[in-house]
Amino acid sequence: MAIPRITVLVSGRGSNLGALIDAEHSGLLGGTIAAVLCNRADAPALAIAGAQGIATQVIEHRRYADRPGFEAALAAAIDASEPDLVVLAGFMRVLGAAFVARYEGRMLNIHPSLLPAYPGLDTHRRALADGVRIHGCTVHFVTADVDHGPIVIQAAVAVRDDDDAGTLAARVLGVEHQILPAAVRAFCEQRLVIAGRRVRVKGEVVPAAAFAVPLPESSAAVTTEIPAIDRSSA
Repeated sequence: MAIPRITVLVSGRGSNLGALIDAEHSGLLGGTIAAVLCNRADAPALAIAGAQGIATQVIEHRRYADRPGFEAALAAAIDASEPDLVVLAGFMRVLGAAFVARYEGRMLNIHPSLLPAYPGLDTHRRALADGVRIHGCTVHFVTADVDHGPIVIQAAVAVRDDDDAGTLAARVLGVEHQILPAAVRAFCEQRLVIAGRRVRVKGEVVPAAAFAVPLPESSAAVTTEIPAIDRSSA
């Protein structure tokens, strides 16, 4: 059986891309990263990919008159890399319905909140402003309804009394680096089944116990373990 090919879309520093590369090197990704595509020529993620000998290409959205033009160029680059899976790892462009439909069922995104809470931008600041005690991240299939696609896996962190957006973001990023490679591996092993707005998982993506949330003493009444995934068999 051929090793699944993965194309990763990035816009910035590339920390989640680095986590995917590390997982591949450890034999834990279930596929191979064939290409990295970016909409910003100055993104540090390009250097991370280049250092590993991964093919990169820049498709700068600012060079196109409109979104359809940009998305046509992006789709051509994706298709040329012949991926089985497309992963949005910090890709900061909203994609149109036609583009999303082209890769339906084989495009994953990592989002820094416990969806459906806090879709869009500034998730950590918004969570702190609302006084939530639990925050986290989500890997989901991409649909035309932005940040509302079927959820594959989530992980939670406790919100501390002294948190600001930066400290909270850093802890959430740590669990992003765990669940994104796990979700990609489950996809590559054909263990994910989309059933309406839910994803059924054959086996576990990551054991729920891996995401025990250490809460402050003042929050002892809040549950200290968050189920990471829907583990119903397909």
